[in-house]
Amino acid sequence: MLTGAGMSKQYFGTDGIRGRTNKGAMTAAIAMKVGQAAGTRFLRGDHRHRVVIGKDTRLSGYMLENAMVAGFTSVGMDVVLLGPMPTPAVALLTRELRADVGVMISASHNPYEDNGIKLFGPDGFKLSDADELAIEDMIGKDQPLADAPDIGRARRIDDARGRYIHAVKGSLPDNVRLDGLKIVVDCANGASYQVAPSVLWELGAEVEAIGVSPNGKNINDGCGSTSLDLIKQKVVETGADIGIALDGDADRLIVVDEKGRTVDGDQIMALIGSELAARQELKGGGVVATVMSNLGLERFLESQGLTLARTKVGDRHVLEHMKAHGFNVGGEQSGHMILLDHATTGDGTIASLQVLAALVRSGKRASELLHLFDPVPQLLQNVRFAGGKPLEDVQVKSAIADAESALAGKGRLVIRASGTEPVIRVMAEGDDEVQVRSVVADVCAAVAQAAE
Repeated sequence: MLTGAGMSKQYFGTDGIRGRTNKGAMTAAIAMKVGQAAGTRFLRGDHRHRVVIGKDTRLSGYMLENAMVAGFTSVGMDVVLLGPMPTPAVALLTRELRADVGVMISASHNPYEDNGIKLFGPDGFKLSDADELAIEDMIGKDQPLADAPDIGRARRIDDARGRYIHAVKGSLPDNVRLDGLKIVVDCANGASYQVAPSVLWELGAEVEAIGVSPNGKNINDGCGSTSLDLIKQKVVETGADIGIALDGDADRLIVVDEKGRTVDGDQIMALIGSELAARQELKGGGVVATVMSNLGLERFLESQGLTLARTKVGDRHVLEHMKAHGFNVGGEQSGHMILLDHATTGDGTIASLQVLAALVRSGKRASELLHLFDPVPQLLQNVRFAGGKPLEDVQVKSAIADAESALAGKGRLVIRASGTEPVIRVMAEGDDEVQVRSVVADVCAAVAQAAE
């Protein structure tokens, strides 16, 4: 069992700052203060300082981008604007342009009404807790403004897409081509709408692109990795070999086989991990995932002589474990794929190329290659509570102990408090689906009663 507490940070969550636009932390005024605070935090050394800013296709991106430009330039940082680009492209170009900080304006897979701010350090990795806490403290205070001659400049670079496309293609060996593959790619009307189809086409594939007509309000709307009906239909009706579904900022990947069946992040990690292990290129002796990954993945990896290291939910926890213990493959069931040999953060496009390369090498159909294990029955339910700490209730503890005893040796129980809302998440999995449902129902009932 795993439990989690609420977050102590006021602005930063598990993946940057996120919320409804023009409410709370997602206003132009706060965005400017974040720019001033992050800019001041990274004014180190006596070189000319630079920040790279990318965004997805949300209507509010214009507002937040301009506010952040004002914030950064006011404290003396020059700004390089990338326009709509995937989150991993911002991480890459932060390093390539020798910038002091990188910013991605996106709320990932959320609807267009939300937006967010993700920050990267000069190494292209998301900021540490220490940096986030320091910036939080600075947001509420006035920062020293630059003297008139030292105010920063802002400029757009026109070749950002080309640079990222080149880097993504470089993650594949030169002898791997996608000729003969018909691929449907769904870009969620988001940040990858130009780059992902271009990457696949340049590598020789026949590309059917959907979700590539952003209008500011249709990001993730009935498309992308969190809404698969459209791509499943398109793959089957066009006779495609495979479907690639990305989310709004393209750091997630879900695959669809030629029969229209879902291949989630666990199956993708199983494939990439075992492929690299067979070529003796897997580091750390296994794969890193979260407590939510299916027991079937763990058993499959064990059958290959590999381990599954589990972390708390959130790709930042996966990444921290990977860096600390020398792994090069990690991810989440939801489709975040972190391949540290090629990128410093989740990159759905790079992960898709690893899947496509395996497909080319094997000569198999996607349905034969991509379902490496049968997931065990898994059930997740949320219980809302008004206040208090239901997980500390005696009856809840007793119900949890009974559930763990029932599943012993046959499954897992994961219980955690959400870090973003007053919800207890109860997940169980095991070989007996009836037992899994019963266990979840009993624990949820106990939590609900304690929460009254």
